[in-house]
Amino acid sequence: MKIAIPIADGKLCMHFGHCEKFAIVQIDKENKTIGQREDLTPPAHEPGVLPKWIGDLGVDLVIAGGMGQRAQQLFEQNNVMVLVGAPADSPEILAEMFLNNELKCGTNICDH
Repeated sequence: MKIAIPIADGKLCMHFGHCEKFAIVQIDKENKTIGQREDLTPPAHEPGVLPKWIGDLGVDLVIAGGMGQRAQQLFEQNNVMVLVGAPADSPEILAEMFLNNELKCGTNICDH
């Protein structure tokens, strides 16, 4: 399984569309292990671009702090699950929390 996490300064960027990079983390849900991580620079932030780009990377899940409703719908159309309201931790910590069913997602901080 692949998880995409928007990052800035090595931690989850709370504003999805304004991140520096995306950490793409491979995980094995069955064995609860974290594999390879690759940090990728996203294309320019324009409506609909990031969901398609992330979907084309074969990502299964996006963990975000905040994300607009339209972006969430576009991810669903690209068969990518979305969790919003995640804490500003490192991609490895977020992936580990997800694997252990300990990821507590709060309020979506995005208002559009």
